[in-house]
Amino acid sequence: MKVSLFITCLSDAIYPRVGEAMVRLLARYGVKVEFPNVQTCCGQPAFNSGYWKEARTTAKTIIEAFEDCDFVISPSGSCTGMIHHYPKLFEEDSVMHEKALKLQSKSYEFTQFLVQVLGVTDVGATFPHKVTYHPSCHGSRLLGVKDEPLALMNKVKGLEFVPLPFAEDCCGFGGTFAVKMSDISGAMVTEKTDHVKETEAEVLVGLDMACLMNIAGNLRYRNEPVRVMHLAELLYEGVKQA
Repeated sequence: MKVSLFITCLSDAIYPRVGEAMVRLLARYGVKVEFPNVQTCCGQPAFNSGYWKEARTTAKTIIEAFEDCDFVISPSGSCTGMIHHYPKLFEEDSVMHEKALKLQSKSYEFTQFLVQVLGVTDVGATFPHKVTYHPSCHGSRLLGVKDEPLALMNKVKGLEFVPLPFAEDCCGFGGTFAVKMSDISGAMVTEKTDHVKETEAEVLVGLDMACLMNIAGNLRYRNEPVRVMHLAELLYEGVKQA
C-alpha cells in the first residue's frame, strides 16, 4: 500500500517528534510512509472564519498532494476532520467534488489507521505510568474516534489508565475561538486542567497537538508537573522501553 503522511501545521512547525513517532511505529509493520512536500495547511482556520474562497485554495493543494496515494494518515483528528468538509467546499465543481470525496474516503487519523486498517491494537509497548486521556472534539465527534485510542492504551504493559472526569468537554482551544473569546477559552482550559489534576495522572495523552498545546500551557502556568504527549509519542517511547 502507498501511505502518505499529512503532518499538519502544528506538528510540522512545533511538534515534529509526533510525526517521527508515527513513521517509526508504522515502519514496524512494513508500512513505508511518504511525505509530499507540497502539502500545506488544511484550510480549517479560513473555513471556520467564513473565508471559503481561501479555504478552497488550500484544499485544492491538499487534494492534489495526496491524489496518488492509497491512504492518508494524520496525527490530528481536527485536520483530518477538515478534509471531511472538502466535498462541501466543491459542491459546484463536479471534478473537484469527486476528488474531494475520494480523499475523504482514504484519510485516517493515526489511531484509526492502526486499528481499523492494520488491525493493530498491541504495539508491544511498555509504559509504567499513570495516564489519563483527553478526547479532542473533532476526532471524537466528527470522525467518531473513541474506542481506538483506548484499545491501544489497554495493551500497553504497565500503563495505569485513569479516566478523565468530564473528558468530552472541550478544552477551550477551538482555533480562532481561543483568540476571539479568550476569557471563555481560558476558563474552559482551567476547568479541563482541574479535572486532569483530579486524576493524579503523571501523563496526559491525546490525539491532537492543538488541544494538547492548550492544556499543556495551562498546566505549566499553574506549575503542574504533568507530562503531555500525543498517543503516538507514548506508544513509540513504550516500544523503545520494551
